[in-house]
Amino acid sequence: MATSQLNPPQRFLFGPGPSQVDPRVYAAMAKPIVGHLDPYFFQINMESREVLKRLYGTANDFTLAISATGSGGMETCVANFVEPGSKFAVLTAGYFADRMAEMGKRQGATVVRFDKAWGEAYTDAEVREFILREKPHVVGFVNAETSTGVFQKPDAICAAAREVGALIIADCVTSLGAMPIDLDRSGIDIAYSCSQKGLSCPPGLSPLTVSPRAMEWLKNRQSQTGTWYFDLKLLAEYFDGAHRYHHTAPISMFYALREALSTIEDEGIAERFERHRANHLAFVAAMAAMGLEMNVADPSVRLWTLNTVKVPAGVDDLKVRQYLMAKYGIEIGGGFGPLAGKIFRIGLMGVLSTEPDVLFLLPAFEEALRENGYAAPAGAGAAAAREVYTRLVAV
Repeated sequence: MATSQLNPPQRFLFGPGPSQVDPRVYAAMAKPIVGHLDPYFFQINMESREVLKRLYGTANDFTLAISATGSGGMETCVANFVEPGSKFAVLTAGYFADRMAEMGKRQGATVVRFDKAWGEAYTDAEVREFILREKPHVVGFVNAETSTGVFQKPDAICAAAREVGALIIADCVTSLGAMPIDLDRSGIDIAYSCSQKGLSCPPGLSPLTVSPRAMEWLKNRQSQTGTWYFDLKLLAEYFDGAHRYHHTAPISMFYALREALSTIEDEGIAERFERHRANHLAFVAAMAAMGLEMNVADPSVRLWTLNTVKVPAGVDDLKVRQYLMAKYGIEIGGGFGPLAGKIFRIGLMGVLSTEPDVLFLLPAFEEALRENGYAAPAGAGAAAAREVYTRLVAV
């Protein structure tokens, strides 16, 4: 039977990920591949590693992208640094923190959780009391919780963890490339992310970074790592040093990442961060003007990349999302877990985090809400967003 012609529909990816891909990245993926042991592969890999360091805010030598999605990055970090019988303390206030805790459990660790309502951040006093009480070997937290829209500040977590000699693992999946992480300043030891959110690249790679302290711990680890594919000692032998064969890397995806990082350098990292902040502020102002509430009450702990908006009473969030997809090709996300049916998850990441794109999204979102029973003030959202843009330009 003949196969149909490949003709994907055009979508505007305003959801929680994947994000829109830059045309330069698509073009890079069409370049001829080389072998996974070719010097050119390692050359472009080293170029990418240097930019990733700057995005993470680190001088860590061991900063690279592995051949896996963000979940693979999470499993890599947990499997290598959480030993059987060790105590793993996890700050669990969202879906991806729950996943980290589950991975620790599967590594045979004693997992202690600090559960908090989805949509809330931890205070400095709370994390300090928890970590000093539990005295874990490793602390895990989500810097950018995609399920809730919360940005968890790392400083107090890292300070308390260092007091008890614990390593710190951070999930930066929805912050890398769009928000400052300042890894070295804060004291995070191990962090991972993905290629398909703030980097505006297709899914398939997980950029991660490991501090010298954590690498020294790994070197001296007595038990065998409970994974082969994600064993960082083996991956270090492939990406560094002798380039000993480990796996067949997805060459075209590494081209894509290198080009995505090149676009970030062309824009300027500080300028990129500020662009995401400005579009987030404009969007939040628009939601207020439309009479909608943000799920994260405290503005200081909201993600710039992923905005979570409460679904108005009487509105079916699925119908709103279906309307946007059917009429405009716009994808936004819904909530899940305890937030199922209660929030919209609206991403402003990378390519689509621009003033024109925000002003394209807002009237379509307003229309979708109106068609499904919510009478948002006509044009109020876009007007409020424009006011924010005008004020920011004037500063």
